[in-house]
Amino acid sequence: MKHTIGFIGGGQMGEALIRGLIDSGLYQANAISVAEPNQERRTYISDTYGIQGFANSEQLWKNSATILLAVKPQIMAKVLAASKDFVSPDHLIITIAAGLPISFYEQALGRDDCKIIRVMPNTPALILEAASGFSGNKNTGPDDLLRCEEILNKIGKSVPLDESLLDAVTGLSGSGPAYVFTFADAMIDAGIKAGLPRPTAETLALQTILGSVKLLIESKKHPAELRAMVTSPGGTTIAAQHILERSGFKGIVMDAIEAAVNRSKELGKTD
Repeated sequence: MKHTIGFIGGGQMGEALIRGLIDSGLYQANAISVAEPNQERRTYISDTYGIQGFANSEQLWKNSATILLAVKPQIMAKVLAASKDFVSPDHLIITIAAGLPISFYEQALGRDDCKIIRVMPNTPALILEAASGFSGNKNTGPDDLLRCEEILNKIGKSVPLDESLLDAVTGLSGSGPAYVFTFADAMIDAGIKAGLPRPTAETLALQTILGSVKLLIESKKHPAELRAMVTSPGGTTIAAQHILERSGFKGIVMDAIEAAVNRSKELGKTD
C-alpha cells in the first residue's frame, strides 16, 4: 500500500493529476484508483487511464496510502462524514479544495492525528502547467511533504509554504489565470480596433504573451529590465507605457489581487 494513491473526485483537476502521475511514471496505473459517483465520468476515467473506479470511497481508504481529495468545497463536509470511519493516522490526505483550512478537515474528521496537506493549485493543471502552493499540518513529516511536492510537480510547479500564506497564493496564482485571460482579451480587442482581423489579432496577442513569459523565465532578468530593452527613447512602447502608468495599471492589478486574497480569507472562515 506504500505507493498507492486514491482520488476522491474524478473531475477535471483530478483527471489532470492522474494523467500527470501516469505519464511521468511516478505511479503505475494499477496503483491508482478513483471514487466518482457519476457512472459515466467514472467509466471514462477508468477506461482512459486503466485505473480502478469505485462509486464510493470506502475501498480507496482501505487500499491507498495517499488519498487526494478533489471535490468541490461545498460538498467536502459530506465527503469527510462518509470517510471518517475509514481514516487512519497512516493515511496521507492531500486536499485541493479551495478556501478550506486544515482545521476544517480535522474538525470534520473528529481527530487531530491525521496527516493533512492543503494545496492551492490553478487551472493550468489541465495542461500540466499548474502553479501550486501547499502546506501540511503538524503531523506531516518531511517525507510526506516531499511526496506531495513530487505529485504536484508532475502537473506544473509547486512551492511549500506556511498555511497562513495560502490565501495569498489563492489571490495571486489561484485566481491569476483569470487576470491573464482578461489581459489577453484586451490585447486581442485592441488589435481588432487597430484594423487586424480577429484570427490575426489572436495569433499575435497569444504568441506575444507566451513568448514574453518564456523570455522572463529563461533570461532570469527582472521584468523591469526586459521592459527597458523594448522601450526606445521617443518610441511607440514608451507612448503606450505612459498611458498604462497614468492609468495606474500596476496599482489596479495589485488592488485586484489584494481583493482576491481578502475574499479568500473571508471564505476560509469556518466559524
